[in-house]
Amino acid sequence: MRFGFKRFLLILGVMFGAVVLYLGYLHLSGNFHAVVPGQVYRAAQMDGQKLARWKREYGIASILNLRGDNTGADWYETERGVADRLGIDHLDFRMSASKELTFDEVQTLLEVMRNAPKPMLIHCQGGADRTGLASALYIAGIAGGGEEAAEWHLSLLYGHVGIPWVSAAWPMNVTWEDIEPWLGFPDS
Repeated sequence: MRFGFKRFLLILGVMFGAVVLYLGYLHLSGNFHAVVPGQVYRAAQMDGQKLARWKREYGIASILNLRGDNTGADWYETERGVADRLGIDHLDFRMSASKELTFDEVQTLLEVMRNAPKPMLIHCQGGADRTGLASALYIAGIAGGGEEAAEWHLSLLYGHVGIPWVSAAWPMNVTWEDIEPWLGFPDS
């Protein structure tokens, strides 16, 4: 019995370590992924070099910054400056990973994404929580993708940890669940 418990703890430790390493990789890599190839990409907050590279490699025409207008902050001024220099439209939409979006806010976000020049890059700070919800909404509400494809964007695959009463980003999951019937998905 004792051998089995030690083995269980070892396996649990290895799994935890693998998750931590993967999350570290996402952080270091910029958490850049295609949402809909050629149309929408998602990422964490990037520096000017990454933005220039993604413009060159993917033709980014607009940036949707989910952190909102942060005039005066170094990261924001750099992003705006590089975007202006490269001819990329820069759009701000303020949301918090720890606060549910209202129905009106979801509709506004969908309208901003629908009208933004493509290819569009969506980002927040880590590219996991707010960006995950926006990506799921884009897939389901604009690209016509299914529920499962959309929900993957609110998963550990992209660094999102949505655990009720534990994760500060749980409101992103609540917003998604609340909006699903409006998107045409039956209650789960």
